[in-house]
Amino acid sequence: MSVALGILISGHGSNLQALIDACSDDNFPANIAIVISNNFNAYGLKRAAKANIPTKVVNHNCFGSREQYDDKLAEILEGAGVELICLAGFMRILSKTFVDRWKNRIINVHPSLLPAFKGLNVHQRVIDAGVRFSGCTIHYVRSELDSGPIIVQSVVPVAFNDTPDTLSAKVLETEHRCYPIAVRLIAERRINMHEESLVIEGVGIPDHTMINPNSF
Repeated sequence: MSVALGILISGHGSNLQALIDACSDDNFPANIAIVISNNFNAYGLKRAAKANIPTKVVNHNCFGSREQYDDKLAEILEGAGVELICLAGFMRILSKTFVDRWKNRIINVHPSLLPAFKGLNVHQRVIDAGVRFSGCTIHYVRSELDSGPIIVQSVVPVAFNDTPDTLSAKVLETEHRCYPIAVRLIAERRINMHEESLVIEGVGIPDHTMINPNSF
């Protein structure tokens, strides 16, 4: 049975496009029920419309508190029958109440190898730190920023002449590969949670993708 996804975006929506492309395969175990943005001008809304996916814009400026905004999000997501929320460049911090309500049903992509380089301006900070490898992380969401059990990580080398833009492009490319993998693992119920750690059943993960070492 296909798992219904709710995708939250704020901007360009390239990871949304990766999920749209994955879901277009009849053998993929998930479908996108709705795309929600806090930004009327998000290009990702056009991507969703082109794929005939329902969209909704919920402007956070129209709400008196973060909790009120998140309550509206929950109402829309539940109304659309969403089972798994995918944050794909959603530039808002969700309230603890919302995150706890959807525990283990929200995942996020972050452009570093968490727990390193949480927060913003990741690629400049990676270069300034002089590290040799960066990458992306798909993880379950917790109320603490950029935390939660890691599902999939992928590594990219940091070249001596990389700029934040060139590094971003390399990391984004691997995000597009990893996000559908993480969704498939969840939709096929291959992830077993044990408090704040997880175990992943074998699924033929591509060589470029690392699974959390604690999974084995």
